[in-house]
Amino acid sequence: MARILIVDDSPSQLLGIKRLVEKLGHQAVTAEDGAAGVEAARREKPDLILMDVVMPNLNGFQATRTISKDPDTAHIPIVLVTTKDQETDKVWGMRQGAKAYVTKPVDEAELVRTLKELIGV
Repeated sequence: MARILIVDDSPSQLLGIKRLVEKLGHQAVTAEDGAAGVEAARREKPDLILMDVVMPNLNGFQATRTISKDPDTAHIPIVLVTTKDQETDKVWGMRQGAKAYVTKPVDEAELVRTLKELIGV
């Protein structure tokens, strides 16, 4: 069982992804925006982070960059989970430190494949 941090400002998206993560047998920790996500990553040290992009305070690209540059959290794989589906968004997200990019609505099979690739579960 992995501990997965889900960062999303939409309560319905947060709940849906949390249910999916828990259905797969993982523990879910949540944060409601990018700034809270950075703090939760530092505090919780999750095995993986599922990060939305369009959020207040600190967007997902900024939060990903902050987490991936911090020596205490740089080892945590980040998957951007977003409605932004342009190739330029994907390239930019990977440049910020993301290890994978999943578009919404989240396809369960794609998320399972991504988790297996990144954390082996």
